[in-house]
Amino acid sequence: SSFKDSWELVEDLRGLTGNIQKPVKQEGLMLKKRKWPMKGWHKRYFLLERGILTYAKTGNDVSKGRLRGRIDVGLSVMAVKKKSLCIDLDTEDSIYHLKAKTRDLFEQWVTELRHHRMFRQNEIAMEPPERQLQSDPTSNRRVLTLLIQSSITSVRSFLSKQPSALLKNNFRQNSQDMEKCCKDLSECESGLLELNLLLKNMEVLHRTFSAPAINLLQTEGSKKEKRGHKKWRSKNYSKENKSTQQVKHTVSLIHLTDLLFSSKIRTLHLPDVPDGSRPLLQQVSSESRGSIPESLSEFFDAKEYLLSGSSSENEVSDDDSYISDVSDSMSVEYCRNENGITKAILSNGNDCALKRRDRLPSSRMNESVNLWSILRSNIGKDLSKVAMPVQLNEPLNTLQRLCEEVEYSHLLDTAVNTHDPHMRMVYIAAFAISAYACSFTRAGGKPFNPILGETYECLRPDKGFRFIAEQVSHHPPVSACHCESKNYTFWQDVRWKNKFWGKSMEIVPMGVTHLELPGFGDRYEWSKVTSCIHNILSGQRWIEHYGEMSIKHSTTMGDVSHCKVTFLKSRSGGLNANEVEGVVTDSHGRVIHSLFGKWSEALYLGKPPSVTCIWRANPMPEDHEQYYGFTQFAVELNELEEGLKPLLPLTDTRFRPDQRLLEEGDIAGAEEQKERIEVLQRERRRVLQENSMTHSPRFFKRAEDDSWVSNGTYWDLRKDPGFSKLEFPVLW
Repeated sequence: SSFKDSWELVEDLRGLTGNIQKPVKQEGLMLKKRKWPMKGWHKRYFLLERGILTYAKTGNDVSKGRLRGRIDVGLSVMAVKKKSLCIDLDTEDSIYHLKAKTRDLFEQWVTELRHHRMFRQNEIAMEPPERQLQSDPTSNRRVLTLLIQSSITSVRSFLSKQPSALLKNNFRQNSQDMEKCCKDLSECESGLLELNLLLKNMEVLHRTFSAPAINLLQTEGSKKEKRGHKKWRSKNYSKENKSTQQVKHTVSLIHLTDLLFSSKIRTLHLPDVPDGSRPLLQQVSSESRGSIPESLSEFFDAKEYLLSGSSSENEVSDDDSYISDVSDSMSVEYCRNENGITKAILSNGNDCALKRRDRLPSSRMNESVNLWSILRSNIGKDLSKVAMPVQLNEPLNTLQRLCEEVEYSHLLDTAVNTHDPHMRMVYIAAFAISAYACSFTRAGGKPFNPILGETYECLRPDKGFRFIAEQVSHHPPVSACHCESKNYTFWQDVRWKNKFWGKSMEIVPMGVTHLELPGFGDRYEWSKVTSCIHNILSGQRWIEHYGEMSIKHSTTMGDVSHCKVTFLKSRSGGLNANEVEGVVTDSHGRVIHSLFGKWSEALYLGKPPSVTCIWRANPMPEDHEQYYGFTQFAVELNELEEGLKPLLPLTDTRFRPDQRLLEEGDIAGAEEQKERIEVLQRERRRVLQENSMTHSPRFFKRAEDDSWVSNGTYWDLRKDPGFSKLEFPVLW
């Protein structure tokens, strides 16, 4: 009975064998223990297949890929307690406490777990080292640690033998050779221990310098809520510090591995060791010498450990947005931030540094406006037709706000270089979500309404695109834009319905966004979700976006991929704020990828506890609150360089005086100019009506589906004969 009361440690694989039979699939319900939130035992549906144990709330969730966890049984320490029918799996990152309801079920699961564990460990040991070290990044360090620990066991076992025992094994050499051999083996053991220690130090290092990490902040919910909730937000650490640390430790690591796998150690011949771990040492020391340094360097960007106590008992509830360990290796390449200096890469490969401004000429002027006197007679009406005082505006207009949606165009460049259509869709979805990031700090002001015929261009060789936009209709107001690069073409026409409901203003966009990737024959289409600005009259204004965004995909080659992204509506108390969830499916509706994150911060691919950062919002400029909450990209949009003036049409937004005066802090002058420009627009409209004429956009035309598309003349006319030689209507 005392044996049944204690924990029994399940032994690891002892030696390699090629004839372990493939285990059968095992699935069913077990209990899983959690300490927080909702402490206690909870039913979970488990699936054990080829040494990998996955679980979800129900069997239906497992079949649909909605998993709550994944455990590599081969890389876990397994212990069982027969009396209480408990099974513990320690994955090094987390400890999973499982329990069977009946004795028969317990014996069945233990038997299958033992079999699957042996099969998986044998599979790992027999894999080529290159595959072991280039596999799932979440298990790379564990695999290498397993190899190192096995190697240490081999060396220690050999060193523990007395010379007499070695002689019995026909290992006959003179005493001098024996001493040299033992010395080499001692150095080998020391090197292996040092490498194992370095791996652990790297984990600690990454906790400190891995950017960006995620804070898990527990938020008390309403007493009516049945479940707990968490808020999480990102932190941006210094990229320079991270890079410097990585370089230093990578150099040390490569030096150590070169020392460890030097020719002296590689030529060392070990006798047969009874514990059977010698083949693992041989694999590390000979075959994979070249691949180990490269693989180890990946660990610097591979994982972020965010649990204060590494235990799976902190399993998330349904309503949580929780990350226990994040693989952010892609953030180094795809989540870069930009500074005020923008470099344009020329065709000859040289850098042409263009200094862009890093703040507006004037901070926001705080002048009180009696909004209620303006809005009280317009509840439930479209506010786009209501004249607003200039104090409510920000010094950008709607055409420029459309340009802000392509700030993260590098996601499209990444998509173009991704051959897997489903992974390509992930980057397209990230791009669509990133368009909302700039709005997070902008609830305090509204953009200027463009004048009919007003245009805007943005030429960014540093980002590889050129953008044009035009106000093509006044009633209803419609803004059209077109953005192109060598990799993609992006266009949309947008019209909004704004409704005031007493305390909040709802913005319902209409129109379709289009994207083409000519290299793959791909075309994507999606519509925007509803936005709502709260606390219009009093309190701190804040904005949220909610609804479902469906990204449709059609192609002339390859597989079709679809994506559905849900912008979650905030619950009471700000819970669940700004969160998005999405799935990428194939043509048969099968889930290929899962996405989650916040439209204001970052987007992640995968399921906790191991996910990859796909996109992260750029850091905000210093004192951005005083400058209308503008991002660095927004600060640059209305800048008018002297060399650019003669190249722009007179209808370009940057020449608009009311917007320019507001940017410079002259509110009275901006209000005066705004009223004058509106009078001019009404006068032009009257003249058109009297002569039975309609306005014709200069650079856009109607397509067959009634959308607005570029007529392809803007950049040609800009070059020859030049806009200074063409006539344009006087807009201001």
